[in-house]
Amino acid sequence: MIDPAVIIEEFCDSHDLDYDRPDAKTFLVTLPGEKKLQTHCALVIGDHSLSINAFVIRKPDENAAGVHEWLLNKNASMYSVAYAINELGDIYLVGRLPLTAVTDQEIDRILGAVLQYSDSSFNPLLEMGFSSAIRREWAWRVSRGESLANLKAFEHII
Repeated sequence: MIDPAVIIEEFCDSHDLDYDRPDAKTFLVTLPGEKKLQTHCALVIGDHSLSINAFVIRKPDENAAGVHEWLLNKNASMYSVAYAINELGDIYLVGRLPLTAVTDQEIDRILGAVLQYSDSSFNPLLEMGFSSAIRREWAWRVSRGESLANLKAFEHII
Protein backbone atom coordinates (compact mmCIF):
# COMPACT_ATOMS: atom_id res chain seq x y z
CA MET A 1 0.00 0.00 0.00
CA ILE A 2 1.31 3.44 -0.93
CA ASP A 3 1.61 5.86 1.97
CA PRO A 4 -1.64 7.90 2.09
CA ALA A 5 0.37 11.04 2.96
CA VAL A 6 2.30 10.72 -0.30
CA ILE A 7 -0.93 10.32 -2.29
CA ILE A 8 -2.57 13.35 -0.63
CA GLU A 9 0.52 15.54 -0.96
CA GLU A 10 1.00 14.64 -4.63
CA PHE A 11 -2.69 15.28 -5.31
CA CYS A 12 -2.63 18.71 -3.63
CA ASP A 13 0.58 19.67 -5.43
CA SER A 14 -0.64 18.49 -8.85
CA HIS A 15 -3.90 20.44 -8.45
CA ASP A 16 -2.21 23.60 -7.09
CA LEU A 17 -4.25 23.43 -3.88
CA ASP A 18 -3.25 25.64 -0.99
CA TYR A 19 -2.45 23.41 1.99
CA ASP A 20 -0.45 23.24 5.20
CA ARG A 21 0.98 20.25 7.03
CA PRO A 22 1.10 20.99 10.75
CA ASP A 23 2.33 17.41 11.29
CA ALA A 24 3.10 14.31 9.24
CA LYS A 25 -0.47 12.99 9.41
CA THR A 26 -2.51 16.19 8.89
CA PHE A 27 -3.27 18.18 5.75
CA LEU A 28 -5.17 21.47 6.08
CA VAL A 29 -6.46 22.12 2.57
CA THR A 30 -8.10 25.37 1.44
CA LEU A 31 -10.64 24.76 -1.31
CA PRO A 32 -11.61 27.80 -3.44
CA GLY A 33 -15.36 28.27 -3.95
CA GLU A 34 -17.80 30.67 -5.55
CA LYS A 35 -20.53 31.37 -2.98
CA LYS A 36 -18.41 30.34 0.01
CA LEU A 37 -15.10 31.77 -1.07
CA GLN A 38 -13.00 29.28 0.88
CA THR A 39 -13.71 25.95 2.52
CA HIS A 40 -11.10 24.76 4.99
CA CYS A 41 -10.83 20.98 5.03
CA ALA A 42 -8.69 18.85 7.36
CA LEU A 43 -7.55 15.47 6.13
CA VAL A 44 -6.15 13.50 9.07
CA ILE A 45 -4.47 10.14 8.58
CA GLY A 46 -5.24 7.76 11.43
CA ASP A 47 -4.14 4.20 12.10
CA HIS A 48 -6.89 2.71 9.95
CA SER A 49 -8.76 5.55 8.27
CA LEU A 50 -8.57 9.00 6.76
CA SER A 51 -10.75 11.52 8.59
CA ILE A 52 -12.31 14.36 6.59
CA ASN A 53 -13.54 17.48 8.43
CA ALA A 54 -14.56 20.73 6.74
CA PHE A 55 -16.07 23.79 8.39
CA VAL A 56 -19.22 24.97 6.59
CA ILE A 57 -20.88 27.64 8.75
CA ARG A 58 -21.15 28.71 12.37
CA LYS A 59 -24.12 27.96 14.59
CA PRO A 60 -27.32 29.48 13.17
CA ASP A 61 -28.62 32.58 14.96
CA GLU A 62 -32.22 31.54 14.29
CA ASN A 63 -34.33 28.71 12.88
CA ALA A 64 -31.89 26.03 14.12
CA ALA A 65 -34.55 23.30 13.82
CA GLY A 66 -35.22 24.23 10.18
CA VAL A 67 -31.50 24.31 9.40
CA HIS A 68 -30.95 20.93 11.04
CA GLU A 69 -33.89 19.38 9.18
CA TRP A 70 -32.49 20.71 5.89
CA LEU A 71 -29.06 19.22 6.69
CA LEU A 72 -30.52 15.81 7.59
CA ASN A 73 -32.51 15.72 4.36
CA LYS A 74 -29.37 16.55 2.36
CA ASN A 75 -27.33 13.83 4.12
CA ALA A 76 -29.40 11.08 2.50
CA SER A 77 -28.06 11.86 -0.99
CA MET A 78 -24.45 12.80 -0.27
CA TYR A 79 -21.24 10.99 -1.25
CA SER A 80 -18.62 10.07 1.34
CA VAL A 81 -19.28 12.96 3.76
CA ALA A 82 -22.27 14.12 5.79
CA TYR A 83 -23.29 17.27 7.63
CA ALA A 84 -22.64 17.21 11.36
CA ILE A 85 -22.86 19.66 14.23
CA ASN A 86 -20.13 20.12 16.83
CA GLU A 87 -20.59 20.85 20.54
CA LEU A 88 -20.95 24.59 19.79
CA GLY A 89 -23.61 24.03 17.13
CA ASP A 90 -21.29 24.89 14.23
CA ILE A 91 -21.90 22.94 11.03
CA TYR A 92 -19.24 20.74 9.43
CA LEU A 93 -18.91 18.16 6.70
CA VAL A 94 -17.37 14.98 8.11
CA GLY A 95 -16.41 11.58 6.79
CA ARG A 96 -14.06 8.64 7.06
CA LEU A 97 -12.34 6.59 4.43
CA PRO A 98 -10.37 3.36 4.95
CA LEU A 99 -6.68 3.94 4.29
CA THR A 100 -6.73 1.19 1.64
CA ALA A 101 -9.22 3.33 -0.33
CA VAL A 102 -7.01 6.45 -0.38
CA THR A 103 -6.17 6.95 -4.04
CA ASP A 104 -5.67 9.95 -6.26
CA GLN A 105 -9.14 9.44 -7.76
CA GLU A 106 -10.83 9.06 -4.37
CA ILE A 107 -9.17 12.19 -2.93
CA ASP A 108 -10.39 14.03 -6.04
CA ARG A 109 -13.96 12.76 -5.49
CA ILE A 110 -13.96 13.52 -1.77
CA LEU A 111 -12.50 17.03 -2.03
CA GLY A 112 -14.84 17.69 -4.96
CA ALA A 113 -17.80 16.55 -2.86
CA VAL A 114 -16.71 18.69 0.10
CA LEU A 115 -16.35 21.74 -2.12
CA GLN A 116 -19.64 21.18 -3.94
CA TYR A 117 -21.66 20.55 -0.76
CA SER A 118 -20.09 23.43 1.15
CA ASP A 119 -20.40 25.91 -1.71
CA SER A 120 -23.94 24.95 -2.76
CA SER A 121 -25.28 24.93 0.81
CA PHE A 122 -23.71 28.22 1.90
CA ASN A 123 -26.37 30.70 0.73
CA PRO A 124 -29.35 28.51 1.69
CA LEU A 125 -27.88 28.01 5.17
CA LEU A 126 -27.21 31.74 5.56
CA GLU A 127 -30.75 32.51 4.46
CA MET A 128 -32.32 29.98 6.85
CA GLY A 129 -30.10 30.62 9.85
CA PHE A 130 -29.16 34.30 9.59
CA SER A 131 -31.97 36.12 7.75
CA SER A 132 -32.44 38.72 10.50
CA ALA A 133 -28.72 39.52 10.51
CA ILE A 134 -28.74 39.77 6.70
CA ARG A 135 -31.64 42.23 6.83
CA ARG A 136 -29.87 44.31 9.50
CA GLU A 137 -26.64 44.33 7.47
CA TRP A 138 -28.55 45.33 4.33
CA ALA A 139 -30.26 48.24 6.14
CA TRP A 140 -26.98 49.38 7.70
CA ARG A 141 -25.19 49.37 4.34
CA VAL A 142 -28.05 51.24 2.65
CA SER A 143 -28.03 53.87 5.44
CA ARG A 144 -24.29 54.44 4.95
CA GLY A 145 -24.23 54.14 1.16
CA GLU A 146 -22.05 51.02 1.38
CA SER A 147 -21.82 48.38 -1.34
CA LEU A 148 -24.48 45.67 -1.40
CA ALA A 149 -22.55 43.53 -3.90
CA ASN A 150 -21.93 40.52 -1.66
CA LEU A 151 -25.51 40.62 -0.34
CA LYS A 152 -27.24 40.61 -3.75
CA ALA A 153 -27.94 36.87 -3.45
CA PHE A 154 -30.24 37.70 -0.52
CA GLU A 155 -32.09 40.62 -2.07
CA HIS A 156 -35.28 38.52 -2.27
CA ILE A 157 -35.54 38.29 1.55
CA ILE A 158 -35.21 42.04 2.16
